[in-house]
Amino acid sequence: MFKSLAKHSNLGLLIGRIGIGAIFIVSGWHKLSGGQSAWTHYGHAMASLGINLFPNVWGLIAALSEFAGGILLVLGVLFRPAAILIFLTMLVACVSTFREHPHNFTQYSRPIEMLCIMFVFVFVGPGKYSFEGG
Repeated sequence: MFKSLAKHSNLGLLIGRIGIGAIFIVSGWHKLSGGQSAWTHYGHAMASLGINLFPNVWGLIAALSEFAGGILLVLGVLFRPAAILIFLTMLVACVSTFREHPHNFTQYSRPIEMLCIMFVFVFVGPGKYSFEGG
């Protein structure tokens, strides 16, 4: 039974790309539409890496990487670069959230999950049902 599923791995990847991409589109739009104050808030996460300059710029970059990256994931265009940008955004989210809540795994588990998914996407690629064609 499970061997027959392997024939449909590209369909499974398409469904996963659409679902994960949609999550990042919504999350990124929420950050983008929050304006300067939201960008500054999210940009302060870079302080966990010792970078304290221009938090509003870093927040805008994070919002754009999630929003535009999510669109690119869904379409399967520039798939690996988009996955790498989102991976880096989730890496910062993991570190900063862990530093804020080191004993509360539920606080930093979602960024870890998304980090892992982006890691897989970088290696697997978009699959044949994409504008890149795998």
